[in-house]
Amino acid sequence: MSKKETNEGIEKFAIQTNVVVDKLVSITEAARINDVTRQAIYVAIKLNKLKAKKETTRWAIHLDDLEDYRNQKYSRSKSVFDGELLFDNQKGFYSVNQVAEMLQVPTQKIYYATRSGLLKAVRKGAAWVMHEEDVKEYCAGYLAKKNQKLVTAS
Repeated sequence: MSKKETNEGIEKFAIQTNVVVDKLVSITEAARINDVTRQAIYVAIKLNKLKAKKETTRWAIHLDDLEDYRNQKYSRSKSVFDGELLFDNQKGFYSVNQVAEMLQVPTQKIYYATRSGLLKAVRKGAAWVMHEEDVKEYCAGYLAKKNQKLVTAS
């Protein structure tokens, strides 16, 4: 059962039984819902990334605020450099991890290929960005060399 279905189930139960359900959760419950540690939730609150109220000695987090935090949480795929998405797959730009996953090779092999000049990549901030065409060129050259080695070894 998804989190949304669970929340909807709680709301339906509250309506049916005329019980007022306050959509507030503790740090522990918020951590369980987000599948992170309590410390991660606490840090998000302290950095004002997650809205919460301190009621006496405990933090109370509204489920809607938790949902907003989850939607705005940092994601590498949303990284921006000079106002543009770094890894805009629709425009053919990929990260090292995405390329390694596509080619089914370790990420270190992709880093080595960029350092040695076998794979063209551009450094934007702290990230390496590769274009789809450059990946195809590398793939063709890499696979051609690999296939030649297999043929000569046979």
